[in-house]
Amino acid sequence: QGANATLVAEEALRKIEALRGKLIPQDVQVTVTRNYGETAKEKSDELLKHMLIATLSVIILIAFTLGWREAIVVAVAVPVTLALTLFINYLYGYTLNRVTLFALIFSIGILVDDAIVVVENIHRHFKMHRIEPLTAVLAVDEVGSPTILATFAVIAALMPMAFVSGLMGPYMRPIPVGASGAMLFSLLVAFIVSPWLSYKVLKNVRPSAHGADEEGSRMYRGYAKILGPFIDCRACRLAGLAGVGVLLGLAMLLVPFKGVQVKMLPFDNKSELQVIIDMPEGISLEDTAALAREMGGYLQTVPEVTNFQAYVGTAAPYNFNGLVRHYFMRTGSNVADLQVNFVPKDERRSQSHDLAKRLRPPLKEMADRYGARIKIAEIPPGPPVLSTLVAEVYGPDPTRQREVARQVMNVFETTEGVVDVDWMVEDNQ
Repeated sequence: QGANATLVAEEALRKIEALRGKLIPQDVQVTVTRNYGETAKEKSDELLKHMLIATLSVIILIAFTLGWREAIVVAVAVPVTLALTLFINYLYGYTLNRVTLFALIFSIGILVDDAIVVVENIHRHFKMHRIEPLTAVLAVDEVGSPTILATFAVIAALMPMAFVSGLMGPYMRPIPVGASGAMLFSLLVAFIVSPWLSYKVLKNVRPSAHGADEEGSRMYRGYAKILGPFIDCRACRLAGLAGVGVLLGLAMLLVPFKGVQVKMLPFDNKSELQVIIDMPEGISLEDTAALAREMGGYLQTVPEVTNFQAYVGTAAPYNFNGLVRHYFMRTGSNVADLQVNFVPKDERRSQSHDLAKRLRPPLKEMADRYGARIKIAEIPPGPPVLSTLVAEVYGPDPTRQREVARQVMNVFETTEGVVDVDWMVEDNQ
Protein backbone atom coordinates (compact mmCIF):
# COMPACT_ATOMS: atom_id res chain seq x y z
CA GLN A 1 0.00 0.00 0.00
CA GLY A 2 1.34 3.41 -1.00
CA ALA A 3 4.18 1.89 -3.05
CA ASN A 4 5.20 2.97 -6.53
CA ALA A 5 3.32 0.67 -8.91
CA THR A 6 6.01 0.99 -11.58
CA LEU A 7 8.80 -0.09 -9.24
CA VAL A 8 6.73 -2.98 -7.86
CA ALA A 9 5.98 -4.25 -11.39
CA GLU A 10 9.63 -3.97 -12.45
CA GLU A 11 10.77 -5.86 -9.35
CA ALA A 12 8.19 -8.61 -9.99
CA LEU A 13 9.39 -9.00 -13.59
CA ARG A 14 13.02 -9.19 -12.44
CA LYS A 15 12.15 -11.99 -10.03
CA ILE A 16 10.30 -13.87 -12.78
CA GLU A 17 13.34 -13.61 -15.04
CA ALA A 18 15.54 -14.90 -12.20
CA LEU A 19 13.29 -17.96 -11.84
CA ARG A 20 13.66 -18.97 -15.50
CA GLY A 21 15.54 -22.24 -15.77
CA LYS A 22 15.12 -22.88 -12.05
CA LEU A 23 11.51 -22.91 -10.90
CA ILE A 24 10.18 -22.10 -14.39
CA PRO A 25 11.31 -24.67 -17.00
CA GLN A 26 12.91 -23.38 -20.18
CA ASP A 27 10.16 -24.87 -22.35
CA VAL A 28 7.43 -22.98 -20.44
CA GLN A 29 6.39 -19.72 -22.10
CA VAL A 30 5.68 -16.81 -19.77
CA THR A 31 3.54 -13.97 -21.14
CA VAL A 32 2.88 -10.72 -19.29
CA THR A 33 -0.83 -10.20 -19.85
CA ARG A 34 -1.26 -7.13 -17.68
CA ASN A 35 1.35 -4.65 -16.47
CA TYR A 36 -0.34 -1.73 -14.74
CA GLY A 37 3.05 -0.50 -13.54
CA GLU A 38 4.04 0.17 -17.15
CA THR A 39 0.64 1.75 -17.83
CA ALA A 40 1.02 4.04 -14.81
CA LYS A 41 4.49 5.10 -15.98
CA GLU A 42 3.23 5.87 -19.49
CA LYS A 43 0.35 7.95 -18.16
CA SER A 44 2.48 9.85 -15.65
CA ASP A 45 5.20 10.54 -18.23
CA GLU A 46 2.60 11.82 -20.69
CA LEU A 47 1.00 14.07 -18.09
CA LEU A 48 4.37 15.42 -16.93
CA LYS A 49 5.27 16.19 -20.54
CA HIS A 50 2.01 18.08 -21.01
CA MET A 51 2.61 19.92 -17.74
CA LEU A 52 6.04 21.02 -18.95
CA ILE A 53 4.60 22.09 -22.32
CA ALA A 54 1.84 24.11 -20.62
CA THR A 55 4.31 25.82 -18.29
CA LEU A 56 6.75 26.69 -21.08
CA SER A 57 3.90 27.96 -23.27
CA VAL A 58 2.79 30.39 -20.56
CA ILE A 59 6.34 31.59 -19.93
CA ILE A 60 7.07 32.12 -23.64
CA LEU A 61 3.80 34.01 -24.08
CA ILE A 62 4.68 36.32 -21.18
CA ALA A 63 8.15 36.86 -22.63
CA PHE A 64 6.68 37.99 -25.95
CA THR A 65 3.97 40.22 -24.48
CA LEU A 66 5.60 41.77 -21.38
CA GLY A 67 9.30 40.95 -21.59
CA TRP A 68 11.85 38.36 -20.53
CA ARG A 69 12.25 39.85 -17.05
CA GLU A 70 8.54 39.52 -16.37
CA ALA A 71 8.66 35.98 -17.76
CA ILE A 72 11.33 35.12 -15.18
CA VAL A 73 9.02 36.23 -12.37
CA VAL A 74 6.15 34.11 -13.70
CA ALA A 75 8.54 31.20 -14.30
CA VAL A 76 9.43 31.26 -10.60
CA ALA A 77 5.83 31.65 -9.44
CA VAL A 78 4.59 28.54 -11.28
CA PRO A 79 6.93 25.92 -9.73
CA VAL A 80 6.64 27.51 -6.28
CA THR A 81 2.85 27.26 -6.48
CA LEU A 82 2.98 23.68 -7.79
CA ALA A 83 5.39 22.67 -5.03
CA LEU A 84 3.06 24.05 -2.36
CA THR A 85 0.13 22.27 -4.01
CA LEU A 86 1.99 18.96 -3.99
CA PHE A 87 2.68 19.51 -0.30
CA ILE A 88 -1.05 19.89 0.33
CA ASN A 89 -1.69 16.69 -1.64
CA TYR A 90 0.85 14.97 0.59
CA LEU A 91 -0.92 16.20 3.73
CA TYR A 92 -4.26 14.95 2.38
CA GLY A 93 -2.73 11.56 1.60
CA TYR A 94 -3.12 11.87 -2.18
CA THR A 95 -0.50 9.97 -4.16
CA LEU A 96 1.06 11.22 -7.37
CA ASN A 97 -1.25 9.62 -9.91
CA ARG A 98 -3.09 10.47 -13.10
CA VAL A 99 -5.87 12.37 -11.33
CA THR A 100 -3.61 14.53 -9.15
CA LEU A 101 -1.33 15.24 -12.12
CA PHE A 102 -4.36 16.22 -14.20
CA ALA A 103 -5.40 18.60 -11.42
CA LEU A 104 -1.99 20.29 -11.63
CA ILE A 105 -2.13 20.56 -15.43
CA PHE A 106 -5.68 21.86 -15.25
CA SER A 107 -4.68 24.52 -12.73
CA ILE A 108 -1.58 25.78 -14.59
CA GLY A 109 -3.67 27.84 -16.98
CA ILE A 110 -5.48 29.61 -14.15
CA LEU A 111 -2.88 29.77 -11.37
CA VAL A 112 -0.61 32.03 -13.47
CA ASP A 113 -3.38 34.62 -13.79
CA ASP A 114 -2.70 36.15 -10.38
CA ALA A 115 1.04 36.38 -10.99
CA ILE A 116 0.54 37.85 -14.46
CA VAL A 117 -1.86 40.54 -13.22
CA VAL A 118 0.46 41.54 -10.38
CA VAL A 119 3.65 41.49 -12.45
CA GLU A 120 2.05 43.46 -15.29
CA ASN A 121 0.81 46.16 -12.94
CA ILE A 122 4.17 46.40 -11.19
CA HIS A 123 5.80 46.69 -14.61
CA ARG A 124 3.39 49.52 -15.49
CA HIS A 125 4.05 51.40 -12.24
CA PHE A 126 7.81 51.04 -12.62
CA LYS A 127 7.46 52.63 -16.05
CA MET A 128 5.49 55.53 -14.56
CA HIS A 129 7.15 56.16 -11.19
CA ARG A 130 10.36 55.69 -9.28
CA ILE A 131 11.50 52.09 -8.90
CA GLU A 132 11.33 51.37 -5.19
CA PRO A 133 9.66 48.77 -2.93
CA LEU A 134 6.78 51.11 -2.08
CA THR A 135 5.89 51.36 -5.78
CA ALA A 136 5.57 47.58 -5.98
CA VAL A 137 3.36 47.57 -2.88
CA LEU A 138 1.08 50.25 -4.33
CA ALA A 139 0.86 48.35 -7.62
CA VAL A 140 -0.20 45.17 -5.81
CA ASP A 141 -2.73 47.08 -3.71
CA GLU A 142 -4.25 48.57 -6.86
CA VAL A 143 -5.19 45.15 -8.29
CA GLY A 144 -5.50 43.28 -4.98
CA SER A 145 -9.28 43.27 -4.55
CA PRO A 146 -10.24 42.11 -8.07
CA THR A 147 -7.49 39.48 -7.99
CA ILE A 148 -8.84 38.06 -4.72
CA LEU A 149 -12.41 38.06 -6.06
CA ALA A 150 -11.36 36.35 -9.29
CA THR A 151 -9.46 33.68 -7.37
CA PHE A 152 -12.38 32.82 -5.11
CA ALA A 153 -14.76 32.86 -8.08
CA VAL A 154 -12.69 30.10 -9.70
CA ILE A 155 -12.60 28.15 -6.42
CA ALA A 156 -16.38 28.47 -6.09
CA ALA A 157 -16.76 26.96 -9.56
CA LEU A 158 -14.44 24.04 -8.76
CA MET A 159 -15.46 23.04 -5.25
CA PRO A 160 -18.89 21.49 -6.05
CA MET A 161 -17.00 18.64 -7.72
CA ALA A 162 -15.63 17.71 -4.29
CA PHE A 163 -19.12 16.77 -3.08
CA VAL A 164 -19.96 14.25 -5.81
CA SER A 165 -21.23 11.04 -4.23
CA GLY A 166 -20.61 7.41 -5.12
CA LEU A 167 -17.38 5.93 -6.42
CA MET A 168 -16.86 8.95 -8.67
CA GLY A 169 -16.60 11.27 -5.64
CA PRO A 170 -13.33 10.02 -4.12
CA TYR A 171 -11.94 9.42 -7.60
CA MET A 172 -12.49 13.01 -8.79
CA ARG A 173 -11.98 14.80 -5.45
CA PRO A 174 -8.24 15.45 -5.94
CA ILE A 175 -9.13 17.69 -8.89
CA PRO A 176 -11.15 20.34 -6.98
CA VAL A 177 -8.98 19.99 -3.88
CA GLY A 178 -5.72 20.24 -5.81
CA ALA A 179 -6.86 22.98 -8.18
CA SER A 180 -8.44 25.04 -5.39
CA GLY A 181 -5.31 24.69 -3.28
CA ALA A 182 -3.22 25.75 -6.25
CA MET A 183 -5.39 28.85 -6.71
CA LEU A 184 -5.01 29.85 -3.05
CA PHE A 185 -1.26 29.35 -3.16
CA SER A 186 -1.03 31.24 -6.44
CA LEU A 187 -2.73 34.18 -4.72
CA LEU A 188 -0.24 34.07 -1.85
CA VAL A 189 2.70 33.75 -4.22
CA ALA A 190 1.37 36.63 -6.34
CA PHE A 191 1.08 38.88 -3.26
CA ILE A 192 4.32 37.85 -1.52
CA VAL A 193 6.88 36.29 -3.86
CA SER A 194 6.05 38.07 -7.12
CA PRO A 195 6.33 41.68 -5.80
CA TRP A 196 9.68 40.96 -4.13
CA LEU A 197 11.05 39.18 -7.18
CA SER A 198 9.64 41.83 -9.53
CA TYR A 199 11.52 44.52 -7.63
CA LYS A 200 14.74 42.50 -7.83
CA VAL A 201 14.39 41.68 -11.52
CA LEU A 202 12.72 44.84 -12.86
CA LYS A 203 14.66 47.46 -10.90
CA ASN A 204 16.89 48.11 -13.92
CA VAL A 205 13.89 49.11 -16.06
CA ARG A 206 14.07 52.81 -16.86
CA PRO A 207 10.96 54.84 -16.03
CA SER A 208 9.44 56.64 -19.00
CA ALA A 209 9.51 60.42 -18.96
CA HIS A 210 5.97 60.49 -20.33
CA GLY A 211 4.61 57.75 -18.08
CA ALA A 212 3.61 54.34 -19.34
CA ASP A 213 4.23 54.01 -23.07
CA GLU A 214 1.78 51.17 -23.72
CA GLU A 215 -0.64 53.53 -25.44
CA GLY A 216 1.82 54.02 -28.27
CA SER A 217 2.30 50.32 -28.91
CA ARG A 218 0.79 48.57 -31.90
CA MET A 219 -0.93 46.01 -29.66
CA TYR A 220 -2.61 48.73 -27.60
CA ARG A 221 -3.83 50.59 -30.68
CA GLY A 222 -5.31 47.43 -32.18
CA TYR A 223 -6.94 46.49 -28.88
CA ALA A 224 -8.40 49.97 -28.46
CA LYS A 225 -9.70 49.98 -32.02
CA ILE A 226 -11.68 46.79 -31.38
CA LEU A 227 -12.99 47.53 -27.89
CA GLY A 228 -13.28 51.30 -28.19
CA PRO A 229 -16.78 51.26 -29.77
CA PHE A 230 -18.10 48.95 -27.05
CA ILE A 231 -16.86 51.34 -24.38
CA ASP A 232 -18.04 54.58 -25.99
CA CYS A 233 -21.31 53.42 -27.61
CA ARG A 234 -24.18 52.08 -25.49
CA ALA A 235 -25.90 50.48 -28.49
CA CYS A 236 -22.68 48.67 -29.38
CA ARG A 237 -22.43 47.35 -25.83
CA LEU A 238 -25.99 46.05 -25.89
CA ALA A 239 -25.44 44.47 -29.31
CA GLY A 240 -22.27 42.80 -28.06
CA LEU A 241 -24.01 41.42 -24.98
CA ALA A 242 -26.89 40.19 -27.12
CA GLY A 243 -24.43 38.45 -29.44
CA VAL A 244 -22.76 36.74 -26.49
CA GLY A 245 -26.17 35.64 -25.21
CA VAL A 246 -27.12 34.19 -28.60
CA LEU A 247 -23.84 32.28 -28.85
CA LEU A 248 -24.31 30.96 -25.32
CA GLY A 249 -27.83 29.80 -26.16
CA LEU A 250 -26.64 28.06 -29.32
CA ALA A 251 -23.90 26.34 -27.35
CA MET A 252 -26.43 25.10 -24.77
CA LEU A 253 -28.67 23.74 -27.53
CA LEU A 254 -25.90 21.36 -28.58
CA VAL A 255 -26.71 19.19 -25.55
CA PRO A 256 -30.45 18.49 -26.08
CA PHE A 257 -29.99 18.17 -29.84
CA LYS A 258 -27.08 15.74 -29.30
CA GLY A 259 -24.60 17.91 -31.11
CA VAL A 260 -22.08 16.89 -28.46
CA GLN A 261 -21.87 13.76 -26.32
CA VAL A 262 -22.26 14.50 -22.63
CA LYS A 263 -20.33 12.19 -20.34
CA MET A 264 -18.33 12.35 -17.15
CA LEU A 265 -15.08 11.02 -18.62
CA PRO A 266 -13.93 10.41 -22.21
CA PHE A 267 -12.97 6.99 -23.55
CA ASP A 268 -9.38 6.05 -22.84
CA ASN A 269 -7.11 4.24 -25.27
CA LYS A 270 -6.33 1.05 -23.35
CA SER A 271 -4.18 -1.90 -24.35
CA GLU A 272 -6.56 -4.68 -23.29
CA LEU A 273 -10.14 -5.84 -22.98
CA GLN A 274 -11.98 -8.92 -21.77
CA VAL A 275 -14.59 -11.08 -23.46
CA ILE A 276 -16.96 -12.52 -20.85
CA ILE A 277 -18.71 -15.70 -22.07
CA ASP A 278 -21.82 -17.15 -20.42
CA MET A 279 -23.09 -20.40 -21.95
CA PRO A 280 -26.45 -21.93 -20.96
CA GLU A 281 -26.25 -23.53 -17.53
CA GLY A 282 -25.68 -27.28 -17.53
CA ILE A 283 -23.63 -27.29 -20.72
CA SER A 284 -20.39 -29.25 -20.77
CA LEU A 285 -16.97 -27.72 -20.26
CA GLU A 286 -15.92 -29.03 -23.67
CA ASP A 287 -18.66 -27.04 -25.44
CA THR A 288 -17.65 -23.90 -23.58
CA ALA A 289 -14.03 -24.50 -24.53
CA ALA A 290 -15.06 -24.99 -28.17
CA LEU A 291 -16.64 -21.52 -28.28
CA ALA A 292 -13.63 -19.96 -26.56
CA ARG A 293 -11.34 -21.72 -29.06
CA GLU A 294 -13.37 -20.47 -32.03
CA MET A 295 -13.31 -16.91 -30.72
CA GLY A 296 -9.58 -17.21 -30.13
CA GLY A 297 -9.08 -18.32 -33.71
CA TYR A 298 -10.83 -15.18 -34.92
CA LEU A 299 -8.83 -12.94 -32.57
CA GLN A 300 -5.61 -14.31 -34.05
CA THR A 301 -6.62 -12.80 -37.39
CA VAL A 302 -7.03 -9.28 -35.97
CA PRO A 303 -3.83 -7.28 -36.70
CA GLU A 304 -4.13 -5.15 -33.55
CA VAL A 305 -4.25 -8.19 -31.22
CA THR A 306 -0.86 -9.36 -29.95
CA ASN A 307 -2.05 -12.31 -27.85
CA PHE A 308 -4.97 -13.60 -25.83
CA GLN A 309 -5.50 -16.00 -22.95
CA ALA A 310 -8.55 -18.22 -22.54
CA TYR A 311 -9.85 -19.19 -19.09
CA VAL A 312 -12.54 -21.89 -19.35
CA GLY A 313 -14.54 -22.93 -16.31
CA THR A 314 -12.91 -20.30 -14.14
CA ALA A 315 -12.40 -16.55 -14.01
CA ALA A 316 -9.46 -14.69 -15.48
CA PRO A 317 -7.20 -12.76 -13.08
CA TYR A 318 -9.42 -9.84 -12.22
CA ASN A 319 -8.70 -6.14 -12.09
CA PHE A 320 -10.60 -3.29 -10.41
CA ASN A 321 -13.32 -3.56 -13.04
CA GLY A 322 -13.66 -7.29 -12.41
CA LEU A 323 -13.77 -6.72 -8.68
CA VAL A 324 -16.75 -4.37 -8.92
CA ARG A 325 -18.54 -6.55 -11.48
CA HIS A 326 -17.88 -9.72 -9.45
CA TYR A 327 -16.03 -11.45 -12.29
CA PHE A 328 -13.83 -13.20 -9.73
CA MET A 329 -16.88 -15.23 -8.60
CA ARG A 330 -17.39 -16.76 -12.03
CA THR A 331 -16.90 -20.53 -11.99
CA GLY A 332 -18.54 -23.53 -13.59
CA SER A 333 -18.57 -25.45 -16.84
CA ASN A 334 -20.63 -22.79 -18.62
CA VAL A 335 -18.35 -19.75 -18.11
CA ALA A 336 -15.20 -18.60 -19.87
CA ASP A 337 -13.10 -15.44 -20.09
CA LEU A 338 -10.86 -14.21 -22.88
CA GLN A 339 -8.12 -11.74 -21.93
CA VAL A 340 -7.28 -9.86 -25.16
CA ASN A 341 -4.14 -7.72 -25.40
CA PHE A 342 -3.54 -5.10 -28.10
CA VAL A 343 -0.35 -3.79 -29.63
CA PRO A 344 0.94 -0.53 -28.07
CA LYS A 345 -1.28 2.42 -28.88
CA ASP A 346 1.49 4.25 -30.74
CA GLU A 347 1.67 1.31 -33.17
CA ARG A 348 -2.02 1.28 -34.13
CA ARG A 349 -4.43 3.81 -35.55
CA SER A 350 -7.61 2.55 -33.91
CA GLN A 351 -8.57 3.44 -30.36
CA SER A 352 -9.33 0.56 -28.02
CA HIS A 353 -13.02 1.53 -27.92
CA ASP A 354 -13.20 1.43 -31.72
CA LEU A 355 -11.54 -1.99 -31.65
CA ALA A 356 -14.11 -3.20 -29.12
CA LYS A 357 -16.95 -2.05 -31.38
CA ARG A 358 -15.30 -3.76 -34.33
CA LEU A 359 -14.79 -7.05 -32.47
CA ARG A 360 -18.29 -7.25 -30.99
CA PRO A 361 -20.37 -8.24 -34.11
CA PRO A 362 -18.29 -11.29 -35.18
CA LEU A 363 -17.85 -12.47 -31.59
CA LYS A 364 -21.57 -12.10 -30.94
CA GLU A 365 -22.35 -14.04 -34.10
CA MET A 366 -20.24 -16.94 -32.84
CA ALA A 367 -21.86 -16.77 -29.40
CA ASP A 368 -25.37 -16.81 -30.89
CA ARG A 369 -24.62 -20.09 -32.65
CA TYR A 370 -23.84 -21.66 -29.28
CA GLY A 371 -26.75 -19.98 -27.47
CA ALA A 372 -24.29 -18.00 -25.35
CA ARG A 373 -24.24 -14.42 -24.13
CA ILE A 374 -21.06 -12.36 -24.26
CA LYS A 375 -19.95 -9.04 -22.83
CA ILE A 376 -17.07 -6.95 -24.15
CA ALA A 377 -15.59 -5.60 -20.92
CA GLU A 378 -13.45 -2.54 -21.62
CA ILE A 379 -11.29 -0.93 -18.96
CA PRO A 380 -13.28 2.14 -17.85
CA PRO A 381 -11.59 5.56 -17.79
CA GLY A 382 -12.78 6.11 -14.23
CA PRO A 383 -14.25 4.10 -11.37
CA PRO A 384 -15.95 0.94 -12.66
CA VAL A 385 -19.66 0.27 -12.29
CA LEU A 386 -21.73 -2.90 -12.41
CA SER A 387 -22.87 -1.93 -15.90
CA THR A 388 -23.55 1.20 -17.89
CA LEU A 389 -27.31 0.66 -17.57
CA VAL A 390 -28.74 -1.43 -14.71
CA ALA A 391 -32.40 -2.17 -13.94
CA GLU A 392 -33.38 -3.78 -10.64
CA VAL A 393 -36.71 -5.60 -10.36
CA TYR A 394 -38.27 -6.14 -6.93
CA GLY A 395 -41.43 -8.03 -6.03
CA PRO A 396 -42.88 -10.59 -3.58
CA ASP A 397 -43.58 -13.23 -6.24
CA PRO A 398 -40.39 -14.73 -7.78
CA THR A 399 -42.24 -16.00 -10.85
CA ARG A 400 -43.81 -12.63 -11.57
CA GLN A 401 -40.50 -10.94 -10.81
CA ARG A 402 -38.77 -13.09 -13.42
CA GLU A 403 -41.47 -12.29 -16.01
CA VAL A 404 -41.08 -8.56 -15.46
CA ALA A 405 -37.29 -8.88 -15.63
CA ARG A 406 -37.57 -10.70 -18.96
CA GLN A 407 -39.80 -7.91 -20.31
CA VAL A 408 -37.27 -5.31 -19.19
CA MET A 409 -34.48 -7.29 -20.84
CA ASN A 410 -36.49 -7.43 -24.07
CA VAL A 411 -36.83 -3.65 -23.97
CA PHE A 412 -33.06 -3.32 -23.55
CA GLU A 413 -32.38 -5.72 -26.43
CA THR A 414 -34.63 -3.75 -28.79
CA THR A 415 -33.22 -0.37 -27.79
CA GLU A 416 -30.75 1.13 -30.24
CA GLY A 417 -27.29 1.58 -28.78
CA VAL A 418 -27.72 -0.94 -25.95
CA VAL A 419 -25.41 -3.96 -26.24
CA ASP A 420 -24.26 -6.91 -24.11
CA VAL A 421 -27.66 -7.35 -22.45
CA ASP A 422 -27.73 -9.97 -19.68
CA TRP A 423 -29.55 -10.70 -16.44
CA MET A 424 -28.55 -12.17 -13.10
CA VAL A 425 -31.06 -15.02 -12.96
CA GLU A 426 -30.26 -18.70 -12.61
CA ASP A 427 -31.82 -21.07 -15.12
CA ASN A 428 -34.45 -23.56 -13.97
CA GLN A 429 -32.92 -26.80 -12.79
